[in-house]
Amino acid sequence: MNSVLKAFDLTGKNALITGGSRGLGLQVAEALGDQGARLVISSRKAADLEAAVKHLRDRGITVDWIAADNAKDDDIVRLADETIAKLGRIDVLVNNAGATWGAPAEDHPIDAWDKVMNLNIRSLFVLSQQIGKKSMIPNRYGRIVNLASIAGLRGNRGLTQTIAYNTSKGAVVNFTRALAGDWGKYGITVNALAPGFFPSKMTHGTIKTVGIEKLVEGVPLRRIGDDEDLKGAALLFASDAGKHITGQILAVDGGITAV
Repeated sequence: MNSVLKAFDLTGKNALITGGSRGLGLQVAEALGDQGARLVISSRKAADLEAAVKHLRDRGITVDWIAADNAKDDDIVRLADETIAKLGRIDVLVNNAGATWGAPAEDHPIDAWDKVMNLNIRSLFVLSQQIGKKSMIPNRYGRIVNLASIAGLRGNRGLTQTIAYNTSKGAVVNFTRALAGDWGKYGITVNALAPGFFPSKMTHGTIKTVGIEKLVEGVPLRRIGDDEDLKGAALLFASDAGKHITGQILAVDGGITAV
């Protein structure tokens, strides 16, 4: 294996992926697992996790699952402890679990605002803190990959009413930069992916309401993301190919944030 390919190899590495049972989380799980990482995936629903584990094992990936609700601190602590117990250590943490809520800003329910903010940013801090203290900092090695969004880089463009989601993803962007600054001394890199529109349960309503043709207006590549488009970027941040990259936000959006 040449040196470039070896840098992307995750054989012997262990990864925890939240929200890993479907959508972008499952896509990242495929990418990391195909490169040799041992995985634990988590989400709230055991049935979804069991289906995802079967799918991943059919690809030859070594994977286990833990059901946990990242909106609950006790579940986050349990998830960290059980994952470390299963894997021994965590080399890669992918913070993907998240939620959205659609409502006009003037009528947005406060409890819905709190739900989105708690899951999309507070839980990232709590889980990263747990994994950092219990595994990555003692081992002086870690790769943290946060799922932000182009919604955290710009406004709504008049297409959606997701002020809480956009705000939370903007917080993920600066959380990524701040944690990278704090934990670089421990050999831990912290980066974020900012996807544009990808087909998922979260984006299904917008795609159905707005339509693909409208969504790709102004996108230089004239397309939305597919089931493979996040894999290369995720692998870069999760592997030693990205060992000198930290605090960065990479938009995977067909170029829409570049114009």
